[in-house]
Amino acid sequence: MRESAHKGRGKTDSTERVGKYNMKESNYKTYDELPLFLNAATVAKVLGVSPSSGYELMHEPYFPVLKVGSRLVVPKEKFVEWVSQHTQGGAE
Repeated sequence: MRESAHKGRGKTDSTERVGKYNMKESNYKTYDELPLFLNAATVAKVLGVSPSSGYELMHEPYFPVLKVGSRLVVPKEKFVEWVSQHTQGGAE
């Protein structure tokens, strides 16, 4: 496992090699730790995907984004609902 610290943020990213893929591990262990509004980078960290994948997801028409000026953010409650609905066995 590889860890690298973000300057000034106090958080670390972990990358674990699984088979031939490098899987990113989320720093967040519960939804309570999330900020009230998530940007693309935070969405990507929580889901364990690349920043570009988080950005692309936020531009999908079905994803619950809030546009504030030119910025896109996701309210924490809507993100948690979206994860639940799109998890196998979640509500439909």
